[in-house]
Amino acid sequence: MQLPIYLDHAATTPVLPEVAEAMMPFLVQTYANPSAAHALGIEARHAVEEARGIVAEAIHAYPDEIVFTSGGTESDNAAIYGVAYALENRGRHILSSPIEHHAVLEPLQYLAQRGWEIEMLPVSSEGLVAPEEVARRIRNDTVLVSVMHANNEIGTVQPIEAIGAICREKGVLFHTDAVQSFGYLPIDVRKMNIDLLSLTAHKFYGPKGIGVLYVRSGIPFEPYQKGGGQENGRRGGTLNVPGIVGLGKAVTMVMEQREGESARLQRLRDHFIAAVEQAIPEATLTGHRQYRLPNNVHFCFKGIEGESLLLSLDAEGICASAGAACSAGSHEPSHVLQAIGVPPDRLRGALRLSLGRATTEEALEYCLHVLQKAVGALRQKQRVQT
Repeated sequence: MQLPIYLDHAATTPVLPEVAEAMMPFLVQTYANPSAAHALGIEARHAVEEARGIVAEAIHAYPDEIVFTSGGTESDNAAIYGVAYALENRGRHILSSPIEHHAVLEPLQYLAQRGWEIEMLPVSSEGLVAPEEVARRIRNDTVLVSVMHANNEIGTVQPIEAIGAICREKGVLFHTDAVQSFGYLPIDVRKMNIDLLSLTAHKFYGPKGIGVLYVRSGIPFEPYQKGGGQENGRRGGTLNVPGIVGLGKAVTMVMEQREGESARLQRLRDHFIAAVEQAIPEATLTGHRQYRLPNNVHFCFKGIEGESLLLSLDAEGICASAGAACSAGSHEPSHVLQAIGVPPDRLRGALRLSLGRATTEEALEYCLHVLQKAVGALRQKQRVQT
């Protein structure tokens, strides 16, 4: 077994060699601007459109509904601002959930400071949004509902199809952040009644700095980023051709391997969860036990600090996290854990382990051994200090 053991795939994934190989010609050979009219530019443009078609087919969209962005944060921002500003004369009420990624929550907070009414849907102790609550809270002036497909910290998968059906019936646009889910769960924007959807390549073995916003044809949308007519006028800026090609290759590999790999990861996940619960007292699994990302393990341990636990694991060659990578270094408890009501004595003892292609049973056995030892040592230290 080789160290380090990487169990932080929810933060980012390694770029697959096949993806890097596909990108390389567009870094050093076919480097032209895809908007250029000469032969080299046309060749770059063809590569962009091929990738656009691959993404569209993967989520059952049309190619002209795919907008390339710089990543998940821009896609989330663009979806929220794009609908809010396009429909502000119709209404200023938006529904979302308190466990969304900051890339959704912060734009909503910005809108709230400028007169929009942002209403948060209740979530269960397992992090689920009830579709009937969405139906109950939609009003005549509601213009958007934004609920993520799967939570980036606790892994809970939402009933997106049911929520989308309610929104469609009531004539309200529906956005979902599918950044964490696409690499592991099938997505059909038609069947799931999704109007806007966010993706980013680095969560499924593609490069960083490239993402996707799906915008259903015909819906009102005000471009978030202006400064050129690229992407059918929906996102100004020179296209990141190598990134787009890499994203397309990563999507192709996801579609070829997702079903089998997700099943493998789920087996490893369930075995590891059961082993932790048996080996470590007062370890609380957070998130939904059944409706959960196949690669997500999230525990809260009573009586310890998650940061100290991460340092202990890192010293033994295990890469993990306490939650969202974008919040690393924050001294505030996770907003997700607070929203689902994790008790104060466990709130700061969070650990997220997210499995991936290189994760093996042997690696998880080693992780369990190190984890059990580290939790015991930290609890003993805490008892001595108190």
